[in-house]
Amino acid sequence: MKTKFYLFAIAMLLTTFTFSANAGTINTEKMYKEAAANMTKEQRIARCEEIKERVEEIKAMDKSQLTKADKKELKGELKELKKEAQAMGSGGIYLSIGAIIIIILVLILIL
Repeated sequence: MKTKFYLFAIAMLLTTFTFSANAGTINTEKMYKEAAANMTKEQRIARCEEIKERVEEIKAMDKSQLTKADKKELKGELKELKKEAQAMGSGGIYLSIGAIIIIILVLILIL
């Protein structure tokens, strides 16, 4: 009887930890999109320029003298800058090679 109770208690704890681990994550992409929506076009352009300058600074840095933790921090910063820059942009239209081939075939059939 006690073993069933212990198994049940362990299952409940694991379930609780599983659900609470996901609750603490922050959706930064959504946050950046909301911030970009509240900016004017000039502010977005200025922020994009700031992001470009920071990326160029990071690329120009001598990373051989940095510790592993510093390199990891820079990598995380670059990822966040990329997410923010993508949120600032309009997204654009992306076509795969297959879609391009289908479009060309349709145009050939029509003409």
